[in-house]
Amino acid sequence: MSPSGRPWSLSLVFLLEMASEGINCPSRCSCQYLEVNCTGQQLQEFPVDIPLDTRQLILAANNVSYLPAVELSFLADLVYLDCRKNLLGDDLNFTFIGVAKLVYLDLSFNNLTQVTFSTFSHLLSLVVLNISDNPNLVAVEKDAFANNTWLRHLDVSRTGLTFLDTSTVQDLPNLRLLGLSDNLWHCNCSFLDFITWMMESDVHFPDADNITCYTPAGLHAMRMPAAEAQLHFSCLTQLYKQDYVFLCLVGVSIFLAGIMVAWLAGICAVIYKVH
Repeated sequence: MSPSGRPWSLSLVFLLEMASEGINCPSRCSCQYLEVNCTGQQLQEFPVDIPLDTRQLILAANNVSYLPAVELSFLADLVYLDCRKNLLGDDLNFTFIGVAKLVYLDLSFNNLTQVTFSTFSHLLSLVVLNISDNPNLVAVEKDAFANNTWLRHLDVSRTGLTFLDTSTVQDLPNLRLLGLSDNLWHCNCSFLDFITWMMESDVHFPDADNITCYTPAGLHAMRMPAAEAQLHFSCLTQLYKQDYVFLCLVGVSIFLAGIMVAWLAGICAVIYKVH
C-alpha cells in the first residue's frame, strides 16, 4: 500500500494510461497505445507529430490529397493504414517504400487512376489491400502485385476497370478473396482467359451476382458464367476476316509447295531414266 492508502497497482495503471496518451499526438487526432486516429477531422495534409512507434494510423474521411513518403518512412513499425474517403490521386509510386511491415492498407473512396509495379512493390508483408470505389481507376499493370505474394484479400470493386490481365491475380499464391463487382468489364475474346480463370479458381468472389459485363452491348449485364459460354462460342468457333486471309495464304502456300514438289519429282524421274 502507498502512504495515501492506494495500492501501488493503481498508481502503475495510472502511469501507463498517461504514457499511452502520447506526448506528440497530432492536432485534432486521438492517440492510444500504438494507435493514432484522425477520422473525420477535415485534415488537408498528412498530420505531423505522429509518434514514431505508431502501429495503426487511421486517416479516414478527410481531405488529404498526398501521402509524403519521407514522413511515412519514419513510421517503420506501421502495420495498419486506413486512408479511405480522401482525395489521394495517382502519385503513389514509391510512397510506401519505408513502411515494409504494412499488413493492411485501405485506399478506397479516393481518386486513384492507375496502379503500377512501383505503387505497392515495397509492401512485401501486405495481406489486405482495398482499392475499391475509385471510379477513375482505369489501369492496373500486369505486374502490379508481383511482390505482394502474401496478399490474401484484394478488392477492386466499383472502379473504372474494363480489363484485368489473368496473370495479375493468378500468380498470387495466397489470394483467397477478390472483389470485382460493379466494374465496367469489357467481355471480349481478350478477357475470356480471365473469366475462365474465375470459373476454375478457388478464390472467393464476394457479390458475385454483380460481376457482370458492361460491354459489348450484346453481353451487357450478363454474369460471368453465361458470358464465358458465349465467348467460348464466338471466340473459339467463329472465324474473323484475318482468320480467312490467313487460311487462304496457308492454302495457297500448300498448293504451290505441292506443285513444286511434283515438278522436282518429275525432273528427278527424267534424270533417272536418262542415266
